[in-house]
Amino acid sequence: MKKKIIVIVGPTAIGKTEYSIRIAKKYKTEIISCDSRQFYKELKIGTAPPNNKQLKEVKHHFIHNLSIHDDYSAGAFEKDAIKKIQEIHKKKDNIILVGGSGLYVDAVCNGFNIIPTVSKEIRQDINLLYENKGIEWLKEKVKNIDPNSFTKKTYNNPQRLLRILEVYYQTKKPLSFFHNNKKKEREFIIQKIGLKIERDKLYDKINQRVDKMIKNGLVKEVTNLKQYKNVNALQTVGYKEIFEFLENKISLENAIEKIKRNTRRFAKRQITWFKKDQSISWYNYDEIVKINEL
Repeated sequence: MKKKIIVIVGPTAIGKTEYSIRIAKKYKTEIISCDSRQFYKELKIGTAPPNNKQLKEVKHHFIHNLSIHDDYSAGAFEKDAIKKIQEIHKKKDNIILVGGSGLYVDAVCNGFNIIPTVSKEIRQDINLLYENKGIEWLKEKVKNIDPNSFTKKTYNNPQRLLRILEVYYQTKKPLSFFHNNKKKEREFIIQKIGLKIERDKLYDKINQRVDKMIKNGLVKEVTNLKQYKNVNALQTVGYKEIFEFLENKISLENAIEKIKRNTRRFAKRQITWFKKDQSISWYNYDEIVKINEL
């Protein structure tokens, strides 16, 4: 019988972690995390990773396996995840893959062309330029050199914009040149499950999660990372806003509201990304018991 991976996707805060654990228990298998922010061991609060109890319930892979100082990409994740899938499939028929990072989900399911490695010198030079000239300079630069990659998905994502610029300066070719439109054939069956919920309920979940992060010590976590604020891994919702607070640019109350607002926007982008994938079967989270038919 052919092996299978069950892919669980959906917007942030909807409940993917809880549901993936439930399904993993049913199949007595392991979980591969596909959330690019949860790779980093320094980010224990602001990325809402599985808690210690959940990690003990089911074996997870690619949770806190990297440092924010590590150079990592969706292409590298494809290679590592496929290797891990092959390893687990030697003992399990099914594997759960869960996460909200669409690019990383696609890397596993569809594959990427190999993107050349960017030198440390080029990365440092571009980060220094970004630090001195700001986000508007970065947007304009990417718009000019790689308009095909300058989309709504990348427009407000400094990490993606920096990556586009790095690849161009390393290869003199746009990142879009390396994107492979031809889907790679995988040795396993891929079944995709999308979780959805009414917008008001999702926004309530987002607000509750942000409040919980603050209560659990997000400000302290970000304070300890202040000297690394320009590292790519920290150009993300929940950290950028607290950095602004720590620099006395906004109040803590305003920072919290900005995190909630930016998380809602992030959730909208996730939904837009996944809705384009016609192979995803969508289920309302409140009626999730129906997915027991898997």
